[in-house]
Amino acid sequence: MLGVVMLFGLVAKNGILLVDYSNTLCKRGMRVRDAVLQAASTRFRPIIMTTAAMIFGMLPLALGYAEGGEWRQAIGTVIIGGLLSSLILTLFLVPMIYNTWMGALERRADQRAVREELLPVAREPSPTSAIPTSAGGGFGAPAG
Repeated sequence: MLGVVMLFGLVAKNGILLVDYSNTLCKRGMRVRDAVLQAASTRFRPIIMTTAAMIFGMLPLALGYAEGGEWRQAIGTVIIGGLLSSLILTLFLVPMIYNTWMGALERRADQRAVREELLPVAREPSPTSAIPTSAGGGFGAPAG
């Protein structure tokens, strides 16, 4: 269970790195696809370095050279396998899901903007048309 918790934390951290930087780039005016590609290339090195450090840290545990190490060898092997699979998921699956989801939202916003541009804008009545001009005691009627 300790290994699973650690893997969830690493995958979440790496995913947050990609999504947060993609959101930052989108707020700066980039299109979603370009932002995802830029974020993936910018955050590639920190993600690889974090994963590699954890894999090399787990290597002695997975090799089980220490006394009684065969009892802990399984957790080291599982964590290394999980780290490698989470690396692939982080580098490929997270950007694909983000691009699909945010790209659909971006296309919907673009379509809405085009639709609003083509439809005539409903005009509010002018302030002068709200003044009644009948003799029924309105604003324009004489007092008396």
